[in-house]
Amino acid sequence: QVQLVESGGGLVQAGGSLTLSCVASGRPLSPYDMGWFRQGPGKEREFVAAITWSGDKTTYTDSVKGRFTISRAYAKNTVYMRMSNLKPEDTAIYYCASGVAGRYDVWGQGTQVTVSS
Repeated sequence: QVQLVESGGGLVQAGGSLTLSCVASGRPLSPYDMGWFRQGPGKEREFVAAITWSGDKTTYTDSVKGRFTISRAYAKNTVYMRMSNLKPEDTAIYYCASGVAGRYDVWGQGTQVTVSS
C-alpha cells in the first residue's frame, strides 16, 4: 500500500521558517514527480510547488517563489519543502502528492501550518 506522510507543520510568527517533510512508503519516490499543495481556510486547494522524478526541474506558484524551496532525498524516500519568510496568508493545510506528468494519484493526510501576524 502506497502511503505519504507529512510532518513539520506548526505555529510560527510571520517572517519565520518551517521545513515540511513527506515520507513515502510502499513505493520509491523515483520515477514519480512530487508536489506540495495547500488548502487555506475557506479556500480551494492550490498548487504550491513540484519537483520532477529526476530532481532536475522545480516549479513554484508565484506567491511562494523566492521563499519556498522543494527538494528530495532519494535515499530517505523523502521530499522536503523549506518555507522561509512566512506570511499569514501561507496559513493552510499542506499536502504532498505523488504522480506522473502532473497527474497526482497518491496524497498524504496533510500537515497544518499556521502563521501568526
